[in-house]
Amino acid sequence: MTAEIFAPAATATILVVDDTPDNLALMGGLLEDTYKVKLANNGQRALAIAAGEHVPDLILLDIMMPGLDGYEVCRRLKADPRTRHVPVIFLTARSEAADEQKGFALGAVDYITKPINPPILMSRVSAQLALKAASDTLRDHNVFLESEVRRRTKEVQAVQDVTILTMASLAETRDNETGNHIRRTQHYVRVLAEHLKLHPRFSGFLTDKNIKLLFKSAPLHDIGKVGIPDRILLKPGRLEPAEFEIMKAHPKLGYDAIEHAEKQMGTPVKFLAFAKEIAFGHHEKWDGSGYPQGLAADAIPISARLMALADVYDALICRRVYKAPMPHERARELIVDGKGRHFDPDVVDAFLFLEKSFQEISFRFQDSDSDLAEAEARFHKLNAAG
Repeated sequence: MTAEIFAPAATATILVVDDTPDNLALMGGLLEDTYKVKLANNGQRALAIAAGEHVPDLILLDIMMPGLDGYEVCRRLKADPRTRHVPVIFLTARSEAADEQKGFALGAVDYITKPINPPILMSRVSAQLALKAASDTLRDHNVFLESEVRRRTKEVQAVQDVTILTMASLAETRDNETGNHIRRTQHYVRVLAEHLKLHPRFSGFLTDKNIKLLFKSAPLHDIGKVGIPDRILLKPGRLEPAEFEIMKAHPKLGYDAIEHAEKQMGTPVKFLAFAKEIAFGHHEKWDGSGYPQGLAADAIPISARLMALADVYDALICRRVYKAPMPHERARELIVDGKGRHFDPDVVDAFLFLEKSFQEISFRFQDSDSDLAEAEARFHKLNAAG
């Protein structure tokens, strides 16, 4: 970029600050043919003008003034967010090196000693205005870019959220659960994670960022059910051993589907990594008796351990077309009974501490009569078709 691109317009405003009327008259006469000029005969007046509706583009500032001297005026200008970027040129009779050094230390861009040389002064003013114009352009551009990054990041996150919910809803349309199961388990997982993030066993993983990603990925825990035949997925009674073996394939089907989508994108995505863990591992049990891998204890990802409890609890307390809802107290007993066998003991302890939160979530996202009626109609329709 050349200096001409940022050449200051004739409308640039310069504030001249000096307590001597003759000096103000001299500077005003020198500058007024090229710039708009404002005059202040003391520091307080200068600060008032600078803080007004139209901030000056440059300030020529005397040092030796009664009341507020130029150094203090400069310090206050640089402390104010509205005026900190206005270039200040000290214009003074003080010629000691220490005075000049102090001026630059306070944020001045130039230091000119009196008596002035008009051509040199005009050149330095023009140069500083050009630099300010360039700086303002770059700063405005950076603000725009930051705003654009935030906007596009928000768009990407929205697309991710919609995609996740669409995929999860696709799985739900083939299952006998309502869409509120997704919301409830999402929130169960989040409150468990928030409670456990200070626990020494979990603190390294359960950062605020990871908790947000867990919440985002939780709805995909049963995406693999899309691949289970209706005759098994929607069977109203107990599954036969061979049928259960087919049902047990849904965690791997979900993992493979998410991994395939990730590979198609060509780059790893953190929330999909958690989604794969949850989909693949939420039927593993603490004692190693779960499926599909038979993982035990800490070999089970934390994300899957949280979802395991959230999913079981919700399945117990909610009505399905083939079963009545279980009271919270009975569900609690079964969760406690599974401590150290089905569930991570510390996750169970967190659940017990958060009982009221779990009940509040289940109430807030409870299934409406229309939700249940829709699930029941879907269930019977698919069974009849199968």
